[in-house]
Amino acid sequence: MGSKNKLKRFKQNESFSHVIQPVRDEIVKGQFALKGNWKTFFNNDNPIVLELGCGKGEYTIGLAKLQTSSNFIGIDIKGARLWRGAKTVEEENIKNVAFLRTQIELIDLIFDENEIDEIWITFPDPQIKYKRTKHRLTNRAFLDKYKFILKKNGIIHLKTDSEFMHGYTLGLLHGLGGEILYANHDIYRNEGSPKEVIDIQTFYEKQYLEKGKPITYLKFTVK
Repeated sequence: MGSKNKLKRFKQNESFSHVIQPVRDEIVKGQFALKGNWKTFFNNDNPIVLELGCGKGEYTIGLAKLQTSSNFIGIDIKGARLWRGAKTVEEENIKNVAFLRTQIELIDLIFDENEIDEIWITFPDPQIKYKRTKHRLTNRAFLDKYKFILKKNGIIHLKTDSEFMHGYTLGLLHGLGGEILYANHDIYRNEGSPKEVIDIQTFYEKQYLEKGKPITYLKFTVK
């Protein structure tokens, strides 16, 4: 993508009322006004669901269409990608979706304790090398952040093409005493996968399927 096109998208993101782009310093200093007040943003008391690393927003939007009585927030740091989802929300007048451009590691400073009902982690970078462990979105530090912002027994979903990430998370949950509600190593070949897991496919997921890669899914809580 050319730099001019990126700049155009960044500028358009600023015009979308459903795109929030807080300054990092504002968040770190505890000055982010929406923390603990996200229900006022959506103007209702519906459950709030996050998608971490939402990319172009396909999953956030797909979930919002399936579950119209919940609010969805897609989070990503890459504004040019996020623009696609934001543009779709505007074009289709979808009322229960917002996008947040920020670093995922700041979520416990952006959302208050017990403010979130569910979290989706879709096709994250598995960070396979040992020295990259701290960047894995299901490592212990991230799980602690999720536990803080989630309501009691709040659910986390992990959908990935990485068997490594799937196995790593399962092992970590066993060690922590997390409750595994559902696990599937190949959601399109094994029966029983939830509707929202198989009915929504991202651009990259379709590419993985064309290459014959199995797609895995975990549904769990953190103790």
